[in-house]
Amino acid sequence: MYEPLVAHRSEYLEVRGLRHHFRHWGDNGAPVLLALHGWMDSSASFQFVADRLAGDFHIVAPDWRGFGRTQWGGGDSYEVGEYLGDLDAFCRHFSPSAPILLMGHSMGGNMAMLYAGVRSERVGAVVNLEGLGLAAQPADAAPGRLRQWMDQIVAGARLGDYDSPEAYAQRLMRDNPRLDAAKALFLARENGCPEGGRWRLRADPVHKIVNRVLYRLEEVLACWRGIVAPVLWVEAADSAVLAKAVAEPGYEGRLACVASLQRAMVADDGHMLHQDRPAEVAQLVADFLARAATVPGGRPTMSAWNPS
Repeated sequence: MYEPLVAHRSEYLEVRGLRHHFRHWGDNGAPVLLALHGWMDSSASFQFVADRLAGDFHIVAPDWRGFGRTQWGGGDSYEVGEYLGDLDAFCRHFSPSAPILLMGHSMGGNMAMLYAGVRSERVGAVVNLEGLGLAAQPADAAPGRLRQWMDQIVAGARLGDYDSPEAYAQRLMRDNPRLDAAKALFLARENGCPEGGRWRLRADPVHKIVNRVLYRLEEVLACWRGIVAPVLWVEAADSAVLAKAVAEPGYEGRLACVASLQRAMVADDGHMLHQDRPAEVAQLVADFLARAATVPGGRPTMSAWNPS
């Protein structure tokens, strides 16, 4: 199994009524880099990047509500606003008096972008790993979406389970052929637990229920226009998520909404780039944050980002 180069430290905090789990890597006195995982994932996903960044940053990775070792929400669905409320609380706790550095993958990247636009004064820089947004939804799609949401609540939701962590690791490698066996088994053990003689995912099945709120692109872009922090927008050349996003009309126009945006492409990789190519991703992150900290007239220097 994969042996981490830098061991994490776990912490549990009560956040907005739920017991949240956080992984920490690096020195508590280093600049805080808040790492936000994607949908159906957990904070463990950042272990491979943290192995390479923990010497320079205090990396803090929460398990979103209903994922990993964080308490489930207890309702019949999850909403974007709940994640943003939690993120605001995370930022205020871990960096109460200085802008914080955000790094997010997929859903986590989308949350980081929204937050950076709405709370621009609270964010020093954003690294967005394939958090590319979703297709715009027309207003007349609302009745069908609400009907689908209610139908799924009635039917209930469940997640698949497996014979063993090794069987779950095989599933992870089928979904992502670039993921090697050692990392897959590490993630399978971190993201699952034994229950009833089976290996079950550490995730609330309710996450499978469709969001009742349509993705309102213009509202999202209005938030992005409020971002004043520098943003590193990282895409993966062979990502199916990227291919779908680029096929949407106006993809490049979306990016033009961000005032200070740098783009990077990771070649020969897919959506889970932080797992597959952690050394390359970590180097991109380190170089970007070093530049962002020294831009004349820009956001505060790296030392100013240190909440201590």
